[in-house]
Amino acid sequence: MKGKSVNVLLVEDDDVDAMNVKRAFKKANISNPLYHAENGLVALDMLRGTGGATKIIPKPRIILLDINMPRMNGMEFLRELRADPELRDISVVVLTTSNEERDKIAAYNLNVAGYILKPVEPDKFMEAISTLNLYWNLIEMP
Repeated sequence: MKGKSVNVLLVEDDDVDAMNVKRAFKKANISNPLYHAENGLVALDMLRGTGGATKIIPKPRIILLDINMPRMNGMEFLRELRADPELRDISVVVLTTSNEERDKIAAYNLNVAGYILKPVEPDKFMEAISTLNLYWNLIEMP
């Protein structure tokens, strides 16, 4: 996403995983603003400017979404996001440890741009983020 001012929202409850994403962005020279929400409820507040949260402006074009989170999990968040006319056009990439077929099918039925399993090894994780960066650079981002 080099040269483009595209906000990215990471919805992730695990602080270590969030730190790994931030570190991978830095290593891949991805300089886009990266916002972090601990669960789906907090993410919706950040996207809408509700619940005392400051609204992200401009709205993120990309959301990196974990599935297994407390309070509001990734699938619940996706359903809410897709039902909101102001937010439904945001591209979502699932970044999760869930390898469940039903989760993959449910995510694709909610129009995710991709479903990536979180690799445990740091080099594999870096490779996954670099692949995402390549994908973002290949598609048109208005």
